[in-house]
Amino acid sequence: MRHLSYRPCVGIALFNPKGEVFVGRRRSKRVLDPALAGHEWQMPQGGIDPGEAPRDAALRELREETNVSSVTLLAESPRWLNYDLPVDISKRSWRGRYKGQTQKWFAFRFEGQETEINILAPAGGHKPEFAAWRWEAIERLPELIIPFKRAVYESVVADFRHLADMPAS
Repeated sequence: MRHLSYRPCVGIALFNPKGEVFVGRRRSKRVLDPALAGHEWQMPQGGIDPGEAPRDAALRELREETNVSSVTLLAESPRWLNYDLPVDISKRSWRGRYKGQTQKWFAFRFEGQETEINILAPAGGHKPEFAAWRWEAIERLPELIIPFKRAVYESVVADFRHLADMPAS
């Protein structure tokens, strides 16, 4: 049996000046399991390219998924966070090479105007990841995410919760 590793990724908590966090509802061609309805929201995330620094990957992924580049770094998670994909998904995703993802999370303050956010035609001509977006209270994030990612989101909330109360400069 082959030992699968974790795919190295980044996750981004993008805070607006009111302390709310950007969430996007994932686009999906598949019919969503009714039991998962309401759990299709997530923060931007994506893979780290070979030789790319995690912070650079976070800025790139944020731009590719939301078109946002007007940001200030607030914090970096103190550790890498892992989650395992359910077996049926891991066989379909990334050609079955990974059992899940290991993520380094970054918190950024959005410094631009909301007109900068464009999930339907993001920077670089990338395929849209999200069908809709909104600002959300950070405490609600674990209940919005697909259950197999919930523990990661609980850790991100614990690490970044204090940033929601920081006034924008």
